[in-house]
Amino acid sequence: MKLYDLELSGNCYKVRLFAALARIPLDVVPVDFLGGEHKRPPLSDLNPWGEIPVLVDGDVVLRDSHAILVYLASRHGGAAWLPGDPAGLAEVVQWLSTAANEVQNGPCAARLVDKFGYGLDKAETIRRSLRILPLIDAHLAASAWLAAGRPTIADCAVFPYVALAPEGGVSLEPYGSIRSWIARVKALPNFLPMPGV
Repeated sequence: MKLYDLELSGNCYKVRLFAALARIPLDVVPVDFLGGEHKRPPLSDLNPWGEIPVLVDGDVVLRDSHAILVYLASRHGGAAWLPGDPAGLAEVVQWLSTAANEVQNGPCAARLVDKFGYGLDKAETIRRSLRILPLIDAHLAASAWLAAGRPTIADCAVFPYVALAPEGGVSLEPYGSIRSWIARVKALPNFLPMPGV
């Protein structure tokens, strides 16, 4: 399996992190993002959306980090990482949605402004961060993991941009339960770091 990847991308890191934790071998192919390699063939043939990560597994070509997490967990990780029962599955999916919406538009977007100079509304990214982080913190005060009472792909999806929040000027100091959860994720067997984490 090939993963077209950018080391500093939290979305790419979600996939690398899960693959490491679940011991799924990946051939990681670095993409020249600044050079626009993802916007032209052959990568744009694989993903016309012009985004990374992209996973290629034989005839299967997938874009979107969360779709890739679901695929890898379903194919290789089993119920250990993606519950098969309807309630457990739905619980994980709601966190994938949180990662793609509130976390993406809050801590992730704040990091894009500060670290990469994106022209986004920084005040709005902070407002969104200050809404979602207390909710995540409260959830983690009552549960060690985001879903199913154990590590799942929900944790892999939410972890990168929450852990990287300080790179966007969003402090994690007020969120003791989040900080404890970050430590638990880092303590998992085969944890894979990335710059900033």
